[in-house]
Amino acid sequence: MNTKKKVRPAAARPEDQKLPIGSTFAYGFQHVLTMYGGIIAPPLIIGAAAGMSSQDIGLLIAACLFVGGLATILQTVGIRFFGSQLPLVQGVSFAGVSTMVAIVHGGGGIQAVFGSVIAASLIGLAITPLFSKIIRFFPPVVTGTVITTIGLTLMPVAANWAMGGNSKAPNYGSVANIGLAAATMAIVLLLSKVGSAAISRLSILLAMVLGTVIAVVFGMADFSKVGQGEIVAFPTPFAFGAPTFEIAAIVSMLIVILVTLTETSADIIAVGEIVGTKVDSKRIGDGLRADMLSSAISPLFNSFTQSAFAQNVGLVAITGVKSRFVVSAGGLILVILGLLPVLGRVVAAVPTPVLGGAGVVLFGTVAASGIRTLAKVEYKNNMNLIIVAASIGFGMIPIAAPAFYDQFPSWFGTIFHSGISSAAVMAILLNLLFNHLKAGNSENQSVFVAGTGRVVREEDLKCLADGDRYEGGKLIDCDGKEVPVQSSTTSEH
Repeated sequence: MNTKKKVRPAAARPEDQKLPIGSTFAYGFQHVLTMYGGIIAPPLIIGAAAGMSSQDIGLLIAACLFVGGLATILQTVGIRFFGSQLPLVQGVSFAGVSTMVAIVHGGGGIQAVFGSVIAASLIGLAITPLFSKIIRFFPPVVTGTVITTIGLTLMPVAANWAMGGNSKAPNYGSVANIGLAAATMAIVLLLSKVGSAAISRLSILLAMVLGTVIAVVFGMADFSKVGQGEIVAFPTPFAFGAPTFEIAAIVSMLIVILVTLTETSADIIAVGEIVGTKVDSKRIGDGLRADMLSSAISPLFNSFTQSAFAQNVGLVAITGVKSRFVVSAGGLILVILGLLPVLGRVVAAVPTPVLGGAGVVLFGTVAASGIRTLAKVEYKNNMNLIIVAASIGFGMIPIAAPAFYDQFPSWFGTIFHSGISSAAVMAILLNLLFNHLKAGNSENQSVFVAGTGRVVREEDLKCLADGDRYEGGKLIDCDGKEVPVQSSTTSEH
């Protein structure tokens, strides 16, 4: 008789959960729909700035989908030294759009853009060990602030989508567009309330499908361009010519890479917090290296800098689907969309207001996740409240006033025009100033600290007797007997 005890396997990480293949690809497609508008916008803007034809811009878009899918698979599946193995979707970073447009207008053309991305990304790859060591400077007061800011800074994107996405269109901001967005949002909320667990988790995807159906019924969806163009197309390496390397362009792009590293670090920490898994300096380093390697290789296939998409962090939070393999499936779908432009055109036909209606809930969920993290912070006899207040306020400046830094040097504007980067930099510096460099600190040194003391109402004290005490989560009276605590909801019935 075998008397050996069975060895219990170590507890699996939440992100390693494997779902049925049908559910995996359904949730993965939901991720693709969530970030699709964001991933095709940069090539549209940069291609237009470079004076490209619609066919060439189409090649840029296909390339960005293809490379974004490969980068997502690398980030989620991971190989040694590359990939955080977290549910993070990768795509073209918005942080570098204005810089790339400036390089194009400076005479370098799209070739100089590709060259600057390659050089700056390789430099970024070399300095990732420095960024991966800053994990101890990201306590909840910092991470919660950054996560909250990520959600808040994305709200203008959702609002723009809800209004129609194109500010020059005659129906931009029309009641019809906003009504379609509102209907989509209402469907998300309704499915979240009355649906089964599976339906609730797919509420974003189902709402987008139903929202598109509503748009078709009212003549607000255009699928006429789906049949135009090639069905299958592999991205041609260096389709627009060999990259050129200009010092000024590389320096400008290096600033963008530093911003991207900061934002990706924040996204890795944010999704780790949402998933409930351990994120250490090694994991951050692996994620940043995947980011930089993808960015360095992407110009080979006519794409740009890659980074984690914050809006998909919100999708992880709202659905509760933490599996990284779901996001890997989304990456595979992106690769297929990049190889099959006809499928990409189908997805592109989803009306922008539909994306906006879902985006309001998604991005709000990111902010709510940050608030939940901030609830864990201790605010008594310290300066944590002013760290949160100043950092979120600073992060909101470029959102409230987009032209705020227009008169500043371009390198400064590149860094602080991102509300996420602004809040992250401020939160890290203030945390260092108040919580690490404690020389000169004193208790209750400002109104922000004094206002955080505990307060007990007078009527609550009247029911206590001399000698009553609170021990181990229980109220004990002066005779040593436990006093039952009745909840406020119970007392109302």
